Amino acid sequence: MRMTRRKFLKAKGAILTLPFLPSLAGATEVARQGPKPSKKLAIMYIPNGIVRRCFFPGEEQAEVPGFVGGFDADKTKNERRIANKPGVYPVELTSTMQPLEHLTDDFTMITGLDRTYKNGQDVHAQGASCYLTSLSPGQAAERGIRHPNGRSLDQVIGDAVGRSTIFNTLEISCNGFTAPKEPIEFDNISWYGPGKIAPSIREPRKLYDRLFLRNGFREHVTDVTDLMLADAKTLSKKLARDDRMALGEFMEMIRNIEIRMEKMDKLLASADVKIPKNEVLPRGEYIRLQADLMLLAFQMGITNICTFMIGPERWDATLMYEGVFDKPVQHHNMTHNQKGNGYLEIQKIDAFHMRQYAYVIERMKEIKEPDGSSMLDNSLITYGAGLGDGATHQYYDLPMIVAGKAQGQIKQGRFIKLKSGTLNSNLWLTFAQLMGLEIDAYADSTGVVSDLWT
Repeated sequence: MRMTRRKFLKAKGAILTLPFLPSLAGATEVARQGPKPSKKLAIMYIPNGIVRRCFFPGEEQAEVPGFVGGFDADKTKNERRIANKPGVYPVELTSTMQPLEHLTDDFTMITGLDRTYKNGQDVHAQGASCYLTSLSPGQAAERGIRHPNGRSLDQVIGDAVGRSTIFNTLEISCNGFTAPKEPIEFDNISWYGPGKIAPSIREPRKLYDRLFLRNGFREHVTDVTDLMLADAKTLSKKLARDDRMALGEFMEMIRNIEIRMEKMDKLLASADVKIPKNEVLPRGEYIRLQADLMLLAFQMGITNICTFMIGPERWDATLMYEGVFDKPVQHHNMTHNQKGNGYLEIQKIDAFHMRQYAYVIERMKEIKEPDGSSMLDNSLITYGAGLGDGATHQYYDLPMIVAGKAQGQIKQGRFIKLKSGTLNSNLWLTFAQLMGLEIDAYADSTGVVSDLWT
């Protein structure tokens, strides 16, 4: 039987795409290298801004900001902005960035990014929903589009490179709070187009079903892995030693995800609290499980483009950050109280989120592609927020970290200081070009971030 690059295991409507197995195709050493792996793009979003004095190098002793509310997100720009001296510098690790200490050769920090903002609209709603559209109020008015809606970067890139995968894009959220606290705009950063949001998937079971069942969200009637183990065992007899190990690791990854989801179900069932039970899910385990499902989708060729919200904007959700606090806390409310030592408590959540980002980078370094490179070598993994600071709700000095080499197009291990006021849409345009799109502009961009290229 002739084997194609992808071999499928099927059972009762479920379809599982295996990673590339060279011996199955009878590959020679030259063929073993195969075609160049697809580039992957994951845009990880953190909610409610960051504690900037603990995130940006050189600001540890800066004044702790007071709360700035209302709808004017640029109110503090002139008095608080610390102008960048543009250039490329060595990586500097701040207290929030310590979880990345062993990964300094794998990422680049970028500062000086701003984005357009329209007064009179909620800062958090725009923070999330406008993050990847970067449509300025003026542009929206010219096109007759209600700001901040537009077609988001992930969808634009997915249109161009998504035809080789099952899904053009995948949208994931780690919102562990199911009660309708906020409108959908606070929990999504992806848009198909004006007024057409691309809803993110919060529940690991629904995400799992989306990846493994052809009908997506229908009830998962049986355990996918158990149905496929027999076929996989038969298939493994035809494989070379290295491929048997790869197949074994792949099947174990599937099994591990299912075991962890069962564990999470038990945690929910045993939660003895009056608030909705999903609130007490340990955040780290939940986020890492969603991340593993995203990486599995990349590995299997289900998609190459994903948006990943580590949490929703503003929701006053009481969530359990295991290993950080002894009881559930409300992240959004904490960001408004940074005076005194208050910022140190919020910074613990910033560092917690950074640990989850580090986990994703580590896993992508471990996952091997058909040509022997790592998934991280072929990827762009961004980490940023729609607000520069959770207390001031500023739309300037946005945090941004970029990991991955995009197949040698990016030199990592650097700290790039852009001219203060550089539009974040310039970075989005850069990512689009790195992913292979031949476009000269995106939203309100004025050029690319040339320092990011090798």
